[in-house]
Amino acid sequence: MKYVYYPGCSLEGTALEYDASTRAVMERLGAELLELDDWTCCGASAAEPVSHLLSLALPARNLARAGNDHDGLDVLVPCSACYLNLRRVEDHIRREEGLLERINEVLEVEGLRYGGGVRSRHLLDVLATDVGAERIRAEVQHPLDGLRVAPYYGCQALRPYRVFDDPEEPRSMESLLQALGARVHPWSMGGRCCGAGLMTTKKEAALDAVTQILRAARGADCIVTVCPMCQMNLEAFQKKISRREGEDLGISILYLPQLMGFAFGMGVAELKTDMNFVLTSELRERLESGKHRAA
Repeated sequence: MKYVYYPGCSLEGTALEYDASTRAVMERLGAELLELDDWTCCGASAAEPVSHLLSLALPARNLARAGNDHDGLDVLVPCSACYLNLRRVEDHIRREEGLLERINEVLEVEGLRYGGGVRSRHLLDVLATDVGAERIRAEVQHPLDGLRVAPYYGCQALRPYRVFDDPEEPRSMESLLQALGARVHPWSMGGRCCGAGLMTTKKEAALDAVTQILRAARGADCIVTVCPMCQMNLEAFQKKISRREGEDLGISILYLPQLMGFAFGMGVAELKTDMNFVLTSELRERLESGKHRAA
């Protein structure tokens, strides 16, 4: 397995632990990640209000580089916002007459040309579809026996493009968690929005969204995510929400490859769990010791 790796901005800033654990786990699974040379921001969040063309030219630039340097390889994208931005280029090119020509006029400044056809893949898609549960099970050294995990997908990995899972009832993470030996927490919040960028514009609405998710996760040992924005929202506002609601809604939040890494026998240095905002000492000790069975 070989992929062009597009980390995106968050994985070089607020989500360094996602980047480190993704690289470590994919290497253990035998996948070769070729980081895209001279990649740049995909324009997530900020570009669209400024310019529709810019919001598509930025991700198209990265896809053009991937196509030129690694023709025929899929682009693996861990960040859901980046995945959505890269994926939407193909969609808009099909629907908007003349758009590809306008994008290539922009790219011409760098001597680049995008011809389409470069496939962007979310990390979860690759793990569920290309790697699969059996391959993951074969790498498990410390089964997560007794660990109850709530899989949280968020919006952008699933919507609006129904590629590898059902956005209303996502299940792609479940077989992977079961392969690790974990129990899947039964809930219906996996595909619900966490509020995303509303935390900076409509904070109360976003806090309400996170509150519902945290409350529904009661009974689980942790929530696992595949999106830096979701991870941030679910981690950073737990204390504020708990004070507001008058109840303790705290719960450990991990990226999926971090949880996989612990089951594979990896440690903190590789998985960067010392950078997580919310990882209870109890769960940390259970994961680091390999003793996951509930008391």
